[in-house]
Amino acid sequence: MRLLTFLAIDIFRVLLLWQTVRFHNEFAVSKPASTPLSLTIATRESRLALWQAEHVQALLQAQGHTVNLLGMTTQGDQILDRSLSKVGGKGLFVKELEVALAEGRANLAVHSLKDVPMDLPEGFDLACVMTREDPRDAWVSSTYAHLNDLPQGAVVGTSSLRRTVLLRALRPDLKIEPLRGNLDTRLRKLDEGQYDGIVLAAAGLKRLGLGARIRHIFETTEMLPAAGQGALGIEVRSQCADVAQALAPMADATTWLAVTAERAVSRAMGGSCSMPLAAHATVVDGVLHLQAAWGDPSGAPLLVRAEVKQAVDVADPQSRVWANQLGETVAAQLRAQGAH
Repeated sequence: MRLLTFLAIDIFRVLLLWQTVRFHNEFAVSKPASTPLSLTIATRESRLALWQAEHVQALLQAQGHTVNLLGMTTQGDQILDRSLSKVGGKGLFVKELEVALAEGRANLAVHSLKDVPMDLPEGFDLACVMTREDPRDAWVSSTYAHLNDLPQGAVVGTSSLRRTVLLRALRPDLKIEPLRGNLDTRLRKLDEGQYDGIVLAAAGLKRLGLGARIRHIFETTEMLPAAGQGALGIEVRSQCADVAQALAPMADATTWLAVTAERAVSRAMGGSCSMPLAAHATVVDGVLHLQAAWGDPSGAPLLVRAEVKQAVDVADPQSRVWANQLGETVAAQLRAQGAH
């Protein structure tokens, strides 16, 4: 009788083991595989934009995807005789790329995040924000090593209202002239002697191996960067979950959290190219530090600043919600001081 009992137990163990193996095998078969995708990246055709797209292309190819580039010229690239604030704002650099996404000619678009409007059109998502390059502004000049070295009345070129008001706060005696065109065009105009110096994003110069052109990098205490400056954002159609999944390993949670706070300030202020607004956030030792500044676009000597700090957990899915709330808080502080 005891022998029969032991045999029954052994048979039960064998059956249990067989069922366990069968379950795991079935799960392995039914579990969706990571299928390589054939992707097309929509990109502007400037040297910097192509560098950014090729950078994303290389990262995706390393995952096994097939990736092609679709080069395009946007309205922002074509209209060079007027400031962006007068011809439609930052969206001029992304609209044609979004059309390519909507028509299925491309699967994703790579943007300098500071050029992306605060609210995307319905049907589009910001699927990935990558690790940030240096977000600060750079002083470039063939003659003068620093802004303070310029003689009174010297000509400085910039296309940004934000930089204009911050430069006026530092040196109200300077003559600020508009500067449009891609990075190479701006450097050429400087080299031709049209300006005594120009202010550019340090990130673009560094990405193209032009760091030697930088004479001075403005600390954020001197010149606060634009929201999203130095970060790359990747836009996709909302229904393309497979593309978003392919981009997920390239995302940087800390950068994404910081730029979320910055863009929330701009959104709350109605930020656009006609808004002389700066916003910059850092995440250090679990603390999100958000700063913003606004200047009077009419040239009046009004420059207001605001900042806030809060402990955050970058890994918490709610952290971006808090970042948006912090951005709205900072925007309210700016408005309370006269910003509009």
